[in-house]
Amino acid sequence: MSAVLTSAPPADLLAASAADREFSFDIKDFERVRSLIYQRAGISLHEGKQAMVYSRLSRRLRETGHRSFGDYLQWLEQAAGPSAESEWQEFINCLTTNLTSFFREEHHFTLLAQALKQRAGRPLRIWCNAASTGEEPYSLAMTAVEALGASANVKILASDIDTKVLATASRGVYSAQSRGLSPERLKQHFLRGRGANEGHIRVKPELARLIEFRTFNLMSTQWSLGEPFDIVFCRNVMIYFDAPTQLKVLERMHRVMRNDGLLFVGHSENFTEARQLFRLRGKTVYERV
Repeated sequence: MSAVLTSAPPADLLAASAADREFSFDIKDFERVRSLIYQRAGISLHEGKQAMVYSRLSRRLRETGHRSFGDYLQWLEQAAGPSAESEWQEFINCLTTNLTSFFREEHHFTLLAQALKQRAGRPLRIWCNAASTGEEPYSLAMTAVEALGASANVKILASDIDTKVLATASRGVYSAQSRGLSPERLKQHFLRGRGANEGHIRVKPELARLIEFRTFNLMSTQWSLGEPFDIVFCRNVMIYFDAPTQLKVLERMHRVMRNDGLLFVGHSENFTEARQLFRLRGKTVYERV
């Protein structure tokens, strides 16, 4: 995942690549996309992302019948009603990045198990707010069961802005060769596919029941998420936001957490500038102030 950069590619490189493009796409179109995804999702695309934007949005032009990015973006901005909202969601889905695996950054799950044991005896709520295709929230659920037992009183809200990855997450079906799963966890928490489903695994119902999947945009002003959270996982999300957006999200996150709540973030994320909200407790783990 990339942080925001400021250097633009040479103009002659852009001109050379434009000759091979199926659709008309220039720097004005790119700046328009940058503005729209920032407004809708808070994502700051740096100037080196022209090729990525063209590649990912070209499919939407084909499927909607537009012959240039200018036409598509004008139609998107002027359209109204359910079909417009559906296309805005497709636009966001195309421009979000989903990179995940089971028990990614494993030290976090060791710390999570300790935190859950310390809070045992009361109902616990965890928010995974970049659920992607589901490996992270299922890893949280496995950790909760292993730390507190099969009857763990834990509820996990797993949200993402991308509706397509959430659909995959809610199915709970993965390759049997998925990274991060030990033979013991495969046996304890998954069912192995047979016949046409051979080579795949499915999350057991008793694990899946701990998780609620929901579409959620961190740029929303309506954070109606229920009871305060004991634990929040927000890993490798803030790197796509500029500093003012990061602070706005952290302030809202602070309001939906318990006083002793813990925030787990990505390895390249640092929120020391928000020390009035969170204090560092360990390697990329913060405690609500």
